[in-house]
Amino acid sequence: MTNIFAEIVNKRLPAEIVFENDHLLAIKDKYPQAPVHLLIMPKKSYPNLQSVPKEDLWIMGEIVACAQALAEEFNVAGDYRLLTNNGHDAGQTIFHLHFHLIGGKRLGPMA
Repeated sequence: MTNIFAEIVNKRLPAEIVFENDHLLAIKDKYPQAPVHLLIMPKKSYPNLQSVPKEDLWIMGEIVACAQALAEEFNVAGDYRLLTNNGHDAGQTIFHLHFHLIGGKRLGPMA
């Protein structure tokens, strides 16, 4: 499935990359909601969190480790939000699993 994140992972679209390894890519959000707003995504395309098969759940540990390291690097380790949306009704608009790491300001409650 092609979407904007698949295009970025495959280097067909530009993005400000802040982390990359064999399995993950992290970029700055083009429309940040806070001073720090990064997107962490697996390079392998999963439409959403629910679609990650059990044999690939190890990727979640890599995502969390990446989020922790980036939170340190961007000086938000004490206070940040890590979230993903799963499905249309949850607000998902791009169907390539990704997590938002948001921080650098006081974040309000979520609905």
